[in-house]
Amino acid sequence: MLQAIWDTLEIYSSSDQVSDQVSDQVKRLLDVLGSNTLSAAELMGLLDLRHRPTFRKNYLRPALEQGLIEMTLPNTPNSRNQRYRSRR
Repeated sequence: MLQAIWDTLEIYSSSDQVSDQVSDQVKRLLDVLGSNTLSAAELMGLLDLRHRPTFRKNYLRPALEQGLIEMTLPNTPNSRNQRYRSRR
């Protein structure tokens, strides 16, 4: 049973639909961010999102991993003063 679930998750995680969705979400994040420096809470508000884990997984983490945005305090990623800015 667990193997079937694992196989299904692997199929969906590597599908074009999922990667397209993440790309669209990252594009939305970049559009909202623009040339500003904003906190995660401010970005979530502008994107009209309320669920922080989904925001981090689908928007913030992919943008950081792709080098599209950067942290203003990279040595303290969990700081309450953390902000994000575009690297464009």
